[in-house]
Amino acid sequence: MEHRHSSQAVGGRQPNRQHEISSGHSTGAGPHGSGAHGTGPDHRPDDEHLVHSHGQHAGHSVAMFKNRFWLTLILAVPVVFFSPMFGDLLGYQPPIFPGSAWIPPVLGTVIFFYGGKPFLRGGLNELKTRKPGMMLLIAMAITVAFTASWVTTLEIGGFDLDFWWELALLVDIMLLGHWIEMRALGSAQGALDALAALLPDEAERITGSGTETVSVSELSSGDTILVRSGARMPADGTVIEGQAEFDESMITGESKTVLRSPGDPVVAGTIATDNSIRVRVTAIGEDTALAGIKRLVAEAQASSSRAQALADRAAAFLFYFAAGAGVITFVVWTLLGSMPDAVERTVTVLVIACPHALGLAIPLVIAISTERAARAGVLIKNRMALERMRTVDVVLFDKTGTLTRGEPELKDVAAAAGTGTDELLALAAAAESDSEHPLARAIVAAARGRGLSVPRATDFTSLTGRGVRATIGGRTVGVGGPALLRELRADEPPELAAATAAWRDRGAAVLHVVDGNTVLGAVSLDDAVRPESRQAVAALQRRGVKVAMITGDARQVAQAVAAELNIDEVFAEVLPADKDKKVAELQSRGLRVAMVGDGVNDSPALARAEVGIAIGGGTDVAVESAGVVLAGNDPRAVLSMVDLSLASYRKMWQNLVWATGYNIIAVPLAAGVLAFAGVVLSPAAGAVLMSASTIVVALNAQLLRRLKLNPAEAN
Repeated sequence: MEHRHSSQAVGGRQPNRQHEISSGHSTGAGPHGSGAHGTGPDHRPDDEHLVHSHGQHAGHSVAMFKNRFWLTLILAVPVVFFSPMFGDLLGYQPPIFPGSAWIPPVLGTVIFFYGGKPFLRGGLNELKTRKPGMMLLIAMAITVAFTASWVTTLEIGGFDLDFWWELALLVDIMLLGHWIEMRALGSAQGALDALAALLPDEAERITGSGTETVSVSELSSGDTILVRSGARMPADGTVIEGQAEFDESMITGESKTVLRSPGDPVVAGTIATDNSIRVRVTAIGEDTALAGIKRLVAEAQASSSRAQALADRAAAFLFYFAAGAGVITFVVWTLLGSMPDAVERTVTVLVIACPHALGLAIPLVIAISTERAARAGVLIKNRMALERMRTVDVVLFDKTGTLTRGEPELKDVAAAAGTGTDELLALAAAAESDSEHPLARAIVAAARGRGLSVPRATDFTSLTGRGVRATIGGRTVGVGGPALLRELRADEPPELAAATAAWRDRGAAVLHVVDGNTVLGAVSLDDAVRPESRQAVAALQRRGVKVAMITGDARQVAQAVAAELNIDEVFAEVLPADKDKKVAELQSRGLRVAMVGDGVNDSPALARAEVGIAIGGGTDVAVESAGVVLAGNDPRAVLSMVDLSLASYRKMWQNLVWATGYNIIAVPLAAGVLAFAGVVLSPAAGAVLMSASTIVVALNAQLLRRLKLNPAEAN
């Protein structure tokens, strides 16, 4: 059986990964403490729910836009090829055979109603809500092109407004843009599923005749259940028989296991790591602490602001501009006595005003920036997270597993008189060599790292909650915390007291090495700070971004790490619900917050923050709750996000300026403002210019690929 040191020295494990512990004391913060069952964290709604919040795509899905795009593209090829206007532009004569003239209008009509349906419905909704935007602008353009093309096809009024090919390309380009945009939003479904996965499907209920395996849903408050070593708690409860070390890190964020004895509360989703216990159920289902976290996830997500896309604002401007220009064009040319010219000019204006380039300006930048980010180990799940990152005032880092490695590291060795430090460390490593405990592994690794000869130990014994004992060269050597010294009635030599007191003051785990009942010395272990964390913190501060740290560990542990990294503000001894509240507190000061975390307990804060960034090695819930996922554990990747956010925002604005600027110039020309000088923009020329503007936008977005995003170059 794996041994457990005192609570000061316990290591915990995170589901789906090793999440070993910080060396700090337990502060009593945990799901059993005040507020643990409070209302809870962030949940990213499923894709369709997410789309409903994104007004212009209400009721749509990524698959819908994708399917319509591909089918419309297939139909658009013959429409464009058989279009006389397109043939004139490229200097070829479309094949003529019986019925060939009806290919563009027939397939164009299918494209209008099938491919254009999302835009027609979206435009109608924008019209009803009196909030014109991209959808209404697209709907207006394709409707005008459709009507004008049929008028020309049916030879009504003698107009030459064959826009079938332009209609087909317009619908297809817009479907492509919206498909890219929605795919870039990222599918955030899964946070609640990941939380639910922390609960087992079945439980062992104790009956008068033994035990029976039942579904968790069949448990009732007051039932007695058997929780075996290595099993998860199926419900909240109170220990009534036995004791075990519990890994509560996925709930509380505490980086060490906690000893639970009769009378102590235990929480659904936590793991009994070493012994079997009997528990009386006190809460099930929606009343558990885990359910409370799920509620926090949902509430935090609901409170997150959703900035309106830049393209939507530009589209609203263009709608009024195009509509006004169309009305003025029709009135002026009608007053000049030329009804055919009035209709032709007006139709050209309305079709040209449709934002081919604008429809791709934002989605292309998002698609390329997310690809660039992925290559740098930064996975963008929520497009708004990328846009918001450039505005962040403070980055709030979770400590364990983010700024630190989440595993102990030997820091100090102090020997009593008559014992050398190397001898002391070798004895400690020998006694711990058969243990799998994180602190034991750290001691053994340190001894090997110093090249020490570690003697062979026999008769290894794990002393639950106290330490270990083994025979080494005929000596009985023990390694453990204060509980071991009390059991052996061993006194710490005065020459060690000053050193160990200083170690405890900084929150280190302190273990004594004992020969019989004589203390030979002591070692300290701390949660290892990542070397990359120093660079990340310094680089963010140089850029004017404040750095804060939040942790469930004891204050002295947090302060020691903060001092080492020169962090601006520290939140220590924080309960799960309080992480969410601390983010809200920072926001109440007018600060825009990016939260970086890796545990279930970080999920509410990740969702509440303007930008939630999950360490990829963290739990599924944290990953699903965040808008950004770091594939690795290097905190310098946050700097890549800042650089990418600034660069992509610049490209968005450049594309928007070009897309809208083109319209501001092309629309008056199409309206005929320079007709008196013989300068008139024909429908065909206008269509070519629209295609050219789309190419310019696409090429400009491609320049993002030149941006270097290497965490190792953080400065």
